[in-house]
Amino acid sequence: MTTGTGLVIVAEDDPAVVALLRLYLTRDGFGVETYSDGSAALQAVRAHRPVAVVLDIGLPGLDGIEVCRRMRADGDRTPVLFVTARDDEVDRVLGLELGGDDYITKPFSPRELVARVHAVLRRARPVDVERLALGPVVVDVPGRRTSVDGDPVHLTATEFDLLVHLLRSPGRVHTRETLLGAVWGYGAAAGTRTVDVHVAQLRAKLGARAPIRTVRGVGYAADQSAGEP
Repeated sequence: MTTGTGLVIVAEDDPAVVALLRLYLTRDGFGVETYSDGSAALQAVRAHRPVAVVLDIGLPGLDGIEVCRRMRADGDRTPVLFVTARDDEVDRVLGLELGGDDYITKPFSPRELVARVHAVLRRARPVDVERLALGPVVVDVPGRRTSVDGDPVHLTATEFDLLVHLLRSPGRVHTRETLLGAVWGYGAAAGTRTVDVHVAQLRAKLGARAPIRTVRGVGYAADQSAGEP
């Protein structure tokens, strides 16, 4: 079922969690399809093109990580929110090769999960800025395209939004807490490690000349000198 807010595919094998997520997402106007194994969820993503995907890591068959990896290999940039049972899985689910947009750790409030779905969707929408550039990096914000020295770079919705936020105020130092609020849309309690992992993802994709400077003990800034040889 799809509504005006769009379809969310939930891949989760705990019936109690599925029932709660269906209830709260439906209340917020989303259409919801649920799947208890990764293979079926991946087929549904390919067939129905949802606005967002909620992926439990511990799915039978294909786990959530593999589902996301195959989505990205298909060129599918649909926002993905991982559900993880352990904090120590965070680095893995947000690893450089995956392109996950956010995560939430069990047990969680269904209201918080719905809020995070809205947040990743906001980050995926075009912003009314035409073009940002710093060093070799050029960003077409309405088109959500990024290039380095003219070569396209494929970013997730969250990586793109983080880069845009930094490039809008070059030289300004942003704390991790400020970046969480501005880009993710929720407070520092979500964990500043999220910011560090996404900055690492951005640097890996933008290459050795990535214009992102680390300010130790504080946060990050867009700075052309950071990418100079």
